[in-house]
This record gives sequence, C-alpha cells and structure tokens, in this order.
Amino acid sequence: MFMKKTGLFDLIANHVINNLVDYVTGVEVGLDSNGRKNRGGHLMENLVEDYLVKTGLVKGETYFKEMKLSAIESKWHIDLSGISNQGKAEKRFDFVVKRGKTIFAIETNFYTGGGSKLNETARSYKTIALEAKQIDGFAFVWFTDGYDGWKSARHNLEETFDVLENMYCIADLENGIIERLFD
Repeated sequence: MFMKKTGLFDLIANHVINNLVDYVTGVEVGLDSNGRKNRGGHLMENLVEDYLVKTGLVKGETYFKEMKLSAIESKWHIDLSGISNQGKAEKRFDFVVKRGKTIFAIETNFYTGGGSKLNETARSYKTIALEAKQIDGFAFVWFTDGYDGWKSARHNLEETFDVLENMYCIADLENGIIERLFD
C-alpha cells in the first residue's frame, strides 16, 4: 500500500528508475544521506494529509498544517503551558484538527531503521501524551510506521503505546481510523 500510495510502483512500471534498492538509498537521485534523512517522514506526512482530505477536512479551515503551540493557544484560547514548559518551549505539530470541543495535535513519521532519533522521539511523545492528558479539550495523536525501525525500538514504542491513547499506523489509516477519531 505504501509503494502504491507514494507512487513507487508507477516509477518502476514506467522505467523512471531501474533499481528500486538504488533509488531508495538515493544513488539514482544523487542525494547524500543527509538529504534522504527525512524523506520517509515527509511521505508519511503526505499520506496522513491525504486521509485528512478524504474525510472532508479542508486545509486552513478544518485542519491546519505545521502549527505551533502558541498559534493553537491564540486561535482557540486554550492553555497549553503544560506542554510548552510554561511557554519556554515552542513545539510545532505536523497537523492540528479541531472537532467539536477537542483540538487534536498530530505528529507523523515513518522509520526505515532504528537509532537514537527514533528512541528519543518515542520518549518525547510519551511525555507529550502524559502532559496532554492533563489538558481538557486537547488530544495528542501519533501516526507512525516502519516495521524495521520500530522492530529495533519496540521497547520504547511499547512504553509510549502504554500511555498514548491515539497511536496509529498505516493499516489503521486504511481501516478508517480518521473517520472514527474525528467523529
């Protein structure tokens, strides 16, 4: 499903790339490792946004992209100081959706391998999830996937899963979680 939705099958079928392994590692596109670093994250962000749009949400009206905590506080008059360390830290969420009386702050990522970034992200999101539970009308949502990455960091993922009510993967998106979440 990931290859279909990201267009990789089309690239192969139309002979735009000859070797998928080389393409994925950036050889054919001529990028160094730093240039590829967040490609999976951006693809996952785009995938989640596609599902937001399919449910009828409209960018800039019913969902917002790359919104900072201070902008959320200002727009909806909500105190998020519990997440921002009393205003000392400025967190930016990939998406924000306001449905009914709840503001949903959404983060997305996809991991093709393990490492310290993945472990630190899981710990950070665990903290945000715990802080968000203390704020009425605010929910933290995490869409993440990447079997190889999460397999290597499964213990950190499990710790986060234990405290984060709204943690989902690509299969959840395909099975209509966005409709149920924002219902």
